[in-house]
Amino acid sequence: MKKILFSILPVATLGFITLSSVSDPLPIGAAAPNADLKMKDISGKEVSLNDAKKKNGLLVMFSCNTCPYVIKNQSRTNEIAKYALDKEIGVVILNSNEAYRDDQDSYEAMKQYAADQGYAWYYLVDKNHTMADAFGANRTPECFLFDNNGKLAYHGAIDDNPSDAGSVGRKHLKEAINESVTGREITVKQSKSVGCTIKRL
Repeated sequence: MKKILFSILPVATLGFITLSSVSDPLPIGAAAPNADLKMKDISGKEVSLNDAKKKNGLLVMFSCNTCPYVIKNQSRTNEIAKYALDKEIGVVILNSNEAYRDDQDSYEAMKQYAADQGYAWYYLVDKNHTMADAFGANRTPECFLFDNNGKLAYHGAIDDNPSDAGSVGRKHLKEAINESVTGREITVKQSKSVGCTIKRL
């Protein structure tokens, strides 16, 4: 028994080293990190989070082209992004999958994916997963909603059932947007993001 335990210890240790290299998630009430960092949009423009924010705040979503959860939830992503824009909240989707940058999450693939999905908001290349590391983001999709004061008001999933749209009981992000724009306390400030891990180098 001891031999088995010792044999798996190096593997477990390596796993902990990998996980510890990612920052803790941005705490509620914090400002967006690297807000002036310019990133390449699918339009070819260089855009920062500060460029994208609107009078009622900013929604930052970590996503990609490839994750089955992203693809399965794409209609929900489009719905909430449009809703945020209607509420004068800027929308930025960040692709941090640097390990797939020469393949399915390349810049050209991002442009095609966005065109296919009808994106009407920024879809930016998070080069070297800099922003994902700064936010402590680990999943796709994973959402960060900032209020009109630039403070993090909500972090987590779009709703309470990423696996089954027909069984959603509460739309966490939509409710947080409604509460934020009307100046109310956010009822649910955090939820668990469910999806693929961000493919870091």
